[in-house]
Amino acid sequence: MITPERIAAYIKSLDKELPPELYNLEKEALENMVPIIRKEIQGVIRFLLTIKQPKRILEVGTAIGFSALFMSEYSPHDCKITTIEKVPMRLVEARKNLKSEAFPHRNKIKLLEGEAMEILNNLANANETYDFIFLDAAKAQYLNFLPLLMKLLEKGGLLLSDNVLQDGTVINSRYSITRRDRTIHTRMREYLYTITHMDELETIILPIGDGITISYRKQ
Repeated sequence: MITPERIAAYIKSLDKELPPELYNLEKEALENMVPIIRKEIQGVIRFLLTIKQPKRILEVGTAIGFSALFMSEYSPHDCKITTIEKVPMRLVEARKNLKSEAFPHRNKIKLLEGEAMEILNNLANANETYDFIFLDAAKAQYLNFLPLLMKLLEKGGLLLSDNVLQDGTVINSRYSITRRDRTIHTRMREYLYTITHMDELETIILPIGDGITISYRKQ
């Protein structure tokens, strides 16, 4: 938790209620300790979708499909969402949820299964572009994904990167980090420095949830 718990709890109490089908999926995920986008991040995404009104969304990291279904609920009726996942256990649930008739906007969503780097490269080679990209995959790979994401992100588009503050540990010295976590710690710091210093991007880091960056690709 980055923000004080009482503040976070109060903000959550003011948030809009999810549609019943999304609420039930969120409840099931939390009960089974499946990582999905936190309430604070849901509010940011809903706000940005309302302002941006994107036509083509790319999500890297489907998990069980909650965030893709969430974005389908709050994006324009003619928006198309492409989402990428490779973990077999997650794909079983994602396939089921993304086909469920409980979700009225599921037809906006296309699931691509496999390694994100390979799929992103294929999309870039096919000259696909997106005006809204949500990155919520393997955190140690964010920096590796970035060159391909920049090929895919349209000018005037938004890139959102979730879980960038790693429960606040990203500010710590690498020597205070357990050895097994040092690689991801180092790579996330490099990613944050890179996207905040790229001439093509204007980036803000928000210390809510587990930290999220919003990057705007300049015209």
